[in-house]
Amino acid sequence: GGASQGPFAGLNLGAHVGDDPDAVTANRRALIGAFGAGEAAVVMPNQVHGTRSVLVASSSEEALAQAKAEAAEGADAVLSTAPGVGALLCFADCVPVIVASPTGAFAVIHGGWRGVVAGIAPMAARQLAEAEAAQGGAFSDAEEALAHYNAYVGPYIHEECFAVGEDVAARFVERFGAGCLPQEGHVDLGAALAQDLEGIGMRLERIADAGACTACAPDRFYSYRASGGTTGRHGAFAFRRARR
Repeated sequence: GGASQGPFAGLNLGAHVGDDPDAVTANRRALIGAFGAGEAAVVMPNQVHGTRSVLVASSSEEALAQAKAEAAEGADAVLSTAPGVGALLCFADCVPVIVASPTGAFAVIHGGWRGVVAGIAPMAARQLAEAEAAQGGAFSDAEEALAHYNAYVGPYIHEECFAVGEDVAARFVERFGAGCLPQEGHVDLGAALAQDLEGIGMRLERIADAGACTACAPDRFYSYRASGGTTGRHGAFAFRRARR
């Protein structure tokens, strides 16, 4: 579905790809509305392939305005410990990760290859756990929280399609070991992420991968590589409903 046409046909959620802005607005409203969220409560960062996270600890207008201002300066993860808050990040080959706490707190993470090498996923997950522990809720410390978190990994470019240069391959091997290169010159982003999350205390059996390659299924997902560079963006979206 969605209002976008041409190379962006479908539910394109990216506002920076050359699509009709009105179509992108309609697509985002359709998504956000399907979850019963209001647009004002959703943080959508300017993604910069870095490791910066924005934490939303309150659903007040002031807190949301501050979070949106910080996100506009550049961030690749949005964390929330507050009800009534949503986060939307966009993808077209990079790895979408949602970390969810049994309390309802969550992190939505954009894992491009640079972010994966730099450790954005474990950084964001630990920051969320530390925030929860500091609030004195269900967990006594960050380690206890991390052991109870789930991670959901969405569609991304898989190793068979993700050919990289020698310099990028070397950075992954240095950081994660040879196991992240199942074949020469091809990086397994999902394996690297899982290794990193397990390394901070998350349980491997709590990391669920959708098992879908964006480049292999451009009819289902947007893929920057498969399209030659002109395509839309699908999203990773999380919203925690406020209890009534």
